[in-house]
Amino acid sequence: MGQSHEGDGETGAFSSFLRNHSLSGGGGTGRTPPETGSVTNHYSILRISPEATAEEVRSAYRKQVKAVHPDLNQGTAESVERMKRLVSAWEVLGDPLLRQEYDRRCGFRRGEDRPEFDYASFLRSRGNDRESQAKLVFYDLLHDNPEEALHIYDSLRATGDFELYRYLGQEDFMDCAFLLAEEYEARSEFLRAFELYAAIIRFEKRRPYFRHFMAEVYDRLRVVVCFRMPESEDTQTVLGALFQAIQWDLPRKDAAFCYRKIAELYLEKGDRRSAFRYLQRALLMDNRLAGVKKLQQELGYFRTV
Repeated sequence: MGQSHEGDGETGAFSSFLRNHSLSGGGGTGRTPPETGSVTNHYSILRISPEATAEEVRSAYRKQVKAVHPDLNQGTAESVERMKRLVSAWEVLGDPLLRQEYDRRCGFRRGEDRPEFDYASFLRSRGNDRESQAKLVFYDLLHDNPEEALHIYDSLRATGDFELYRYLGQEDFMDCAFLLAEEYEARSEFLRAFELYAAIIRFEKRRPYFRHFMAEVYDRLRVVVCFRMPESEDTQTVLGALFQAIQWDLPRKDAAFCYRKIAELYLEKGDRRSAFRYLQRALLMDNRLAGVKKLQQELGYFRTV
């Protein structure tokens, strides 16, 4: 089974990556632009025009960082260096103020100034526009304002007909859903966390985006459904979540562990026949499955391997 996140709410590697390298509405790094003594053409690195919009900058960065990330390229020196250049370009061009100063110093757009734009205030001013509020949820999560993000998101969900994915593109939705799930998990709202992780998996199967980062999604989901939810949700809800998880082509050992949990829950319900059946499935998938001896004894299940 995937390793447990012992500290609820501990920021994972992927959420750190999102906050540091996929910032919506500006990088916000606070760094100063490079001096012009040795000019780096950040536009060339991202393969965009100096006339590119903020959305085009973000889209170009996201597309290229997925393609050259060292984890996908055996950590070659070339991919590591390319990744560093992409991140540096994003840190400047993704921040409106740093981009303005960079353009001024380097002579891009012939000294034309971009007006300062407060993206967050603009979104907050559009309180009745669901798309703006959905984007504000994502923005607040990325800029370390989770309480406000959850307040807005919960208010939107309370209307009964709000679906976040309808107002964000797939990539933004999946990034936002992961950060939301992480916040709910930290607050012991495990069912909501599970629902968001499940949505990420469905979208990933439809069109891969997270790719190698899915390992953390699966790990977090397994911890939530197998360890956290049984402590806080009713048995039927947990069973439904476990059966759903099994449909996601988990590794055999992980699927076996889920079947073991299902068997334990059925035994708690007094349904020995179902408990026996799912214990059998668990052991067929992993005949060295740990933690089943007591369950075998209670069910009178012994199997020659």
